[in-house]
Amino acid sequence: MTHAMPAPRAHTQGRACGAGPRNDDVNAPNDCTLYGSRGSGSAAVEVALRRAGLRYRTVRASTWEPDSAQDELRRVNPLQQIPTLVLPDGSVLTESAAILMTLADICPDSGLLPPGGPARAQAQRGLVFIAANCYGAIGVGDYPERWTTARDEAAHEAVRQGARRQLHRAWDVFADQFGRLLITQGQTPTALDILAAVVSKWSGTRAHLRKQRPGMAAALERIDKHSTVAPVFAEHWET
Repeated sequence: MTHAMPAPRAHTQGRACGAGPRNDDVNAPNDCTLYGSRGSGSAAVEVALRRAGLRYRTVRASTWEPDSAQDELRRVNPLQQIPTLVLPDGSVLTESAAILMTLADICPDSGLLPPGGPARAQAQRGLVFIAANCYGAIGVGDYPERWTTARDEAAHEAVRQGARRQLHRAWDVFADQFGRLLITQGQTPTALDILAAVVSKWSGTRAHLRKQRPGMAAALERIDKHSTVAPVFAEHWET
């Protein structure tokens, strides 16, 4: 996740959900602002913003890109984690699952989540599962020095390998528990599909799933290729 994101840009094909006419000014007050980076979790939020019909501008910002808007990101999110989304009213959203669930609430016609009942509850459970178990393990593997007092590389590598093993186990459990909720041919991806497709791109997860849970791997590939997802993914990852 060390690729550079394009310079700040405005996506103006959408609308303010339930709001007035379109305004193409990149600093329009009814635009959302998305802090992220190419190949990062901000891709999931971009897909959701377009699905919701919300206009937004992106600001390249990450802790691993010294030339990015780190200070601006720090002002809205002291942890400097991405994605971070600032809504038109100035309120700040962090944590990918929370952002996606909020966008589904703001624009219920987007289809990002089922309208209610057990189906919605299970989709939300799946989103939080990815955030807590998969995203969390990736963070440990990416920054092992934060999770041990040892300073030698061998110790860091042991933490890294342990995190990857736990990550892949979590994805096996996700496939068994939530795989049936992912889209089948002809369906439109939900927030759960979108987040699963993004987070599974890291730390060797897709290769692991192709061997251990081929049905899940095939579902993720369908999501990648969907017309509402593929354009954003093409901006974030080389095909």
